[in-house]
Amino acid sequence: MKKRKIAVIGDPSSVMIFKAIGLDVFYEEQPAKIEHRIHYLADNGYAVIYITEKAATQVQEAIAMYATATFPAIIPIPMNSDALGLGMKQIKANVEKAVGADILFKEG
Repeated sequence: MKKRKIAVIGDPSSVMIFKAIGLDVFYEEQPAKIEHRIHYLADNGYAVIYITEKAATQVQEAIAMYATATFPAIIPIPMNSDALGLGMKQIKANVEKAVGADILFKEG
């Protein structure tokens, strides 16, 4: 069985803590470098890529390229008080696609 790795991409102050739990951390803040890093990680056996919401908003096309792929799963994570809600929006969209209706956040 091939061992899969987990990475985290974002600004140093937001993702440095992930080193403490043994994840591979990459400090990237410029869109071109973030996009390059995502492709590099995807090509090198990473199963999960956590990316700060701030970084994810800058490279949505690159993230969309892997949306239907088995690996890597690219997961936006909120950082500090600047949460943008991207992770929840993605979960909501995936549930709606799978079920055909909004069963999580239905107002009513």
